Amino acid sequence: MKRVLITGGTGLIGRALSAGLAGDGYDVVVLSRNPEEAAGLPSGVRVERWDARTAAGWGALADGAHAVVNLAGEGISAGRWTVERKRRIRESRLNAGRAVVEAIEAAKAKPAVLVQASGVGYYGPCGEEDVSESAPPGRDYLAGLAVGWETSTVGVEAMGVRRAMIRTGIVLSRNGGALPRMMLPFRLFVGGRLGSGRQWVPWIHIADEVGVIRFLLENEKASGPFNLSAPYPVTNADFSRSLGRQLGRPALMPTPGFLLRLVFGEMADMLLTGQKAVPRHLTQTGYAFRFAEAEAALRDILP
Repeated sequence: MKRVLITGGTGLIGRALSAGLAGDGYDVVVLSRNPEEAAGLPSGVRVERWDARTAAGWGALADGAHAVVNLAGEGISAGRWTVERKRRIRESRLNAGRAVVEAIEAAKAKPAVLVQASGVGYYGPCGEEDVSESAPPGRDYLAGLAVGWETSTVGVEAMGVRRAMIRTGIVLSRNGGALPRMMLPFRLFVGGRLGSGRQWVPWIHIADEVGVIRFLLENEKASGPFNLSAPYPVTNADFSRSLGRQLGRPALMPTPGFLLRLVFGEMADMLLTGQKAVPRHLTQTGYAFRFAEAEAALRDILP
């Protein structure tokens, strides 16, 4: 039975991934700072305590494991980006990455692969251009955060471990993430585009998010960065209209950019800018998306 360790396994992506792997007979171990709070994980998934900084107490589990999936990091959208909060967000990612490297370094039988989380924010605001994995990093906070997150585990490559970086867009799911928050204004009949609405939305259905990670775990030729975003990104205005149609609500109430900046501060830039990210490396490697168009994805997710 192949063992897969998942850090950050109690979040939206980690829960869906662990359920799918456990259902197919994998030995799934979720690492959590608060195992007693890791409720709702499927039967067959083990939860082990970790401090998210070192390999103490769990590192031996990496010895002989098939894979490690490193998703750990403090959420970026839970509050305004104060100087202190930005520091905590960054340190949570760097510390988790160092802990994973420490565990793999100590393992006699190294894992075959490490899947390292990242985000399409790696590229910074990109305007109208298509952005594939070969594009350089941006210069804003999110770009620096993504670069640091990816770099935190680069050391495992020298140990012979295949490493794939998943630069994830907005994950669409009925069980959490951004979509429920996006739906609320529409349910109150005040939904619409954000700012100009011309910014691109790199999105992915949760089924494809999990599908891609599993594809990368098993495809021995899959290494390097991968954009986890559907082949057909849409503008914020188009996404808002599709969301409104699925909810039976109008999309006629735009939220001005100045208001978003007043409420969210620097974090508003994440809502008002975007990347027209395309999964070129992923499709070239052979992954076939279940949901390539936003309308179909929303129709599948929403009642």
